[in-house]
Amino acid sequence: MAGITSYGAWIPRYRIPTQEIARVWGQDDNAIGKGLNVQEKSVPGPDEDTTTLSVEAARQSLERSSHGPETLGAIYIGSESHVYAVKPTATMVAAALGANPQLTAADFEFACKAGTAAIQAGLGLVRSHLVDTALAIGADTSQGAPGDALEYAASAGAAAFQLGREDVIARINNTVSFTTDTPDFWRREGEKYPSHAARFTGEPAYYRHTLSASKALLEQADTSPEDYDFAVFHQPNGKFPQRAAAKLGFDQKQTETGLLAPVIGNTYSGAVLIGLAAILDVARPGNRIFVCGYGSGAGSDAFDLTVTEEIGAFERSSPTVAELIENRAEIDYATYAKFRGKIEGKEVTA
Repeated sequence: MAGITSYGAWIPRYRIPTQEIARVWGQDDNAIGKGLNVQEKSVPGPDEDTTTLSVEAARQSLERSSHGPETLGAIYIGSESHVYAVKPTATMVAAALGANPQLTAADFEFACKAGTAAIQAGLGLVRSHLVDTALAIGADTSQGAPGDALEYAASAGAAAFQLGREDVIARINNTVSFTTDTPDFWRREGEKYPSHAARFTGEPAYYRHTLSASKALLEQADTSPEDYDFAVFHQPNGKFPQRAAAKLGFDQKQTETGLLAPVIGNTYSGAVLIGLAAILDVARPGNRIFVCGYGSGAGSDAFDLTVTEEIGAFERSSPTVAELIENRAEIDYATYAKFRGKIEGKEVTA
């Protein structure tokens, strides 16, 4: 049996309401922010980046675990906002955690599904007995050009999952992927902000891959939506995952716990994983969890999990995802622009 042995999450405390973004650009919040079902989003402070978010989430996971950093055989970090273009985030996180240098470490990149890809790779090492414990992280401080629709949702956050064969709190029963070359979202070297195919990011991209991977998983697991207590889908906004869930036959009760985009925005590589962490915060033995991530480019990774009896002895220490969401400080657009370096010619430091 292999699966999740511990987990942690981190969300920056700063928030900007979508109404404030609409006010600055003279746009209709009803048509954009409210239309996307995003009320506000998290904003990283000037001293926060993908590395610091990853470290915070990983430390939460390690504090809750009986397996310390010295037991880690692999550290994989999925993100599309790694701090360096050429230098791994994983090595910095490993050093900050005090991990044994005799491990494998690497960065993953596949738009918003880099974190789920990291879980699949770590799970493979654990299942094949090449390592006893692996740490997979999805983290991002996502970008959106000023005034672009992406700016209403692109946010920041991270989730970390320890994977192993002992003290498993959520067994990973099955995982499948669905991948094609679909250029719905991209950013070339040297460009500060990504470009996207606007409304076409929905039908030929997000929905096709999410639904295809989900249906393949249901077939492989020989299950139906009714067999799951919780379900969480990648959430570029608050609208897409609800529609995808309904198309597959999941109801609102199954998805409401993991649907966080309305209150923290799209944390990209962290999105579906923070949603999973929120579910594990309240899950009970025997609960079945359906997970489907998505990354532009494009692909989806889907997972079928069963919560084990070990969750009863698991120390769900603070902060929970709900507590991280409640710990907020609202900022205006000027402060947001300062924090995110949107003012050209001025470097912002802590």
